Amino acid sequence: MKSWIPEAGRLREEDWQRRHRLLTTLLAATVVGLTVFGVFSDEGLTKSWLYTVLIVLPCVVAAARLPGRRLPSVAVALGFTAFCGGFVAMCHGLTEAHFSFFIAVAALALYRDWAPFGMFLVATTLHHGVFGSIVNDRTFDHHGALLHPLLWAVLHGVAVLLAATFQVVGWHLTAAEERRAQENLDESQAQLSIAFDETPVPMAMIAPDGRLLRTNAAYRAWLGLPETLPPGFGVADLPITQVEDRPSLFGHLITQGSATDTRAYRRRDDGSIMWIEVHSTALHDRSGRLRLIFVHCMDVTRSRRHEEELRHQVRHDSLTGLLSREGFDQDLAAMMTARPGPASVLYLDVDRFKSINDGSGHSAGDLVLRSLAARLTAIAPPGALLARFGGDEFVVALPGGLEAGAAVGHAVVREFAEPLPVGGNVLALSASVGLAVATSAAHAENAVLAADTAMYVAKRNGGNRMKVFNDQMRVAVQDRIASEKLLREALDGDRRRTLPVWFQPIVSAQTGEILGAETLVRMRTADGSILGPGLFVPAAEETGLIVPLGEHVLIEALRHLVAWRDELRYVSVNVSPRQLAEPDFVPLLADLLAAMPGLNPSRLVLEITETALLASTVDITERLETIKSLGVRIALDDFGTGYSSLTWLQQVPADIVKLDRSFVAGLATDAKKSSIIRAVLWLAQSMGMSAVAEGVEEAADVQALREVGCPLLQGYFFGKPMPPEEFAATLQRSRMATTP
Repeated sequence: MKSWIPEAGRLREEDWQRRHRLLTTLLAATVVGLTVFGVFSDEGLTKSWLYTVLIVLPCVVAAARLPGRRLPSVAVALGFTAFCGGFVAMCHGLTEAHFSFFIAVAALALYRDWAPFGMFLVATTLHHGVFGSIVNDRTFDHHGALLHPLLWAVLHGVAVLLAATFQVVGWHLTAAEERRAQENLDESQAQLSIAFDETPVPMAMIAPDGRLLRTNAAYRAWLGLPETLPPGFGVADLPITQVEDRPSLFGHLITQGSATDTRAYRRRDDGSIMWIEVHSTALHDRSGRLRLIFVHCMDVTRSRRHEEELRHQVRHDSLTGLLSREGFDQDLAAMMTARPGPASVLYLDVDRFKSINDGSGHSAGDLVLRSLAARLTAIAPPGALLARFGGDEFVVALPGGLEAGAAVGHAVVREFAEPLPVGGNVLALSASVGLAVATSAAHAENAVLAADTAMYVAKRNGGNRMKVFNDQMRVAVQDRIASEKLLREALDGDRRRTLPVWFQPIVSAQTGEILGAETLVRMRTADGSILGPGLFVPAAEETGLIVPLGEHVLIEALRHLVAWRDELRYVSVNVSPRQLAEPDFVPLLADLLAAMPGLNPSRLVLEITETALLASTVDITERLETIKSLGVRIALDDFGTGYSSLTWLQQVPADIVKLDRSFVAGLATDAKKSSIIRAVLWLAQSMGMSAVAEGVEEAADVQALREVGCPLLQGYFFGKPMPPEEFAATLQRSRMATTP
């Protein structure tokens, strides 16, 4: 019988228990209701009431005590049948009283089970048939039922059955819909399980109290957790501890719900540090209460370490391990912000370091820089900042005023003067040191600039010494800052107007004809004033602005050279050490020449000084040879002012030698100068070079230079630097004067 009447529906146990308690409570309430009805009826509490109560109460007890689902629900069905029958009897078979059977049908439909339905239908039919035959006056209240009680019992049973049928149909339709919904839910849950469990990203579901409700295989493998977690296993039991002193991440997730956070954790198994990026999503119920937090974790340790390495590379010098300029600027500002009071800044440069690279090679130079960095680290007090700004320039910053900085500066000078063994040789070095004091973080950058200025003063005074920045130097710094500002504004404007190029004639010593011109840049200020190069070129050299400035001069020189194609043989352009060291200089020059196919490259002469040769950090001979391969000529400017000019004359592939004005001035009355110039001219001629005498201002010197055979002359005697329009007119007059 049990298998013949199968249980239908898919009520969960807790849902069934809740419905059963409701129906049992209603069944017990019918006793109270029936009693109240009897008390207020005309007949009072009759035997029908008593018999009904005696049947209903055991059913209530059975419903509350019997195990399983079927027997308690059948007991409820019998109880409702007894109640309906008793109520009909107490109403003397009143037709309206029979409506209680239909109400009971709807109530029993809550079970969604055929057993209580079947029991109720059978019991209802029997009640109408048996009681309709025995006590028909208390079962039916009409004549036809009194004559044919069995027929009307069947009719009443069929009516109840039809009412129940629609309940059953609705129940079956609902059950079918629930099955489809459950199938869809099962499929969705299966897909979710696959997506959750099989994904390689560690994921977990966490309850608001911190318990781990579910984890995937990647999460367990990542943290070394067992396949099955112990009951109550939560966030606090994970084998990692937070490194940073910050509020708990889980508390943050509870508060924020959905967030992204990256933190450092230490693994308890091996003590390693791991960086975890946690993405969380909060799930709430309809009332807005937090149900769970879904998190997926990404181990970003490798990328974080890579970022730290990149930051370290940016902030530190790769050769010495000291701070870079950027790192030093950041740390100096932070140090002065954290520790009120002055800070001393030492700027030092190794004297004649280029000779080490030239004589022993760049590898030896790198070894020297590393050794000097180690010495500097040993000298500097705790808490000091040490940096390498490039080349052989180092900077030290330490808390304290002038006295503290001077003590370290003198120690640096003494230590750097000690012989340094490198590659089997012992090198004698020295350092030029500049000292300045920064009074606040806002003046830190100016202090570095001031120390740099003092260092150059120390170097100009012979090196191997320390100089303290003073007010006289301050004026120079302020002028340099002002010059830099003007130069930047000029470079950002219309360069042809703000940075005009002027030309100074270079003439034939014999005929006086203008054969060439030196290109010289000027600056036009906002008020129309013209400034000479001495007021802004030094600032350009120190700041690196000489590179765009030199490019502009070169472009303008070539433009005018093309314009004066048949009237001027060549123009010369000064090239700074900074320009020559730029890797893009030669490609730029080649591109400019290629853009002017009709121009003979030999009409362009690049002037370099001995200072440029000494200061250059590249292989100067190789770079000059590359320039000459383009067809451009090279002039060695200010020849004779350095201690190794003859050496450079031999090494540099120059085409022209420009004699410094110090040899020209007073030449007519100085026999020694005449002998020197004769020797240089002979040497230049023997090496296939031409020569230009600079700074010619007196007629007697012109005659003397003609007598010693100098082919080309340049100086105020023949013309000062002049704007292009004025030079073009001068050039035209020169051609007319020298044309037969």
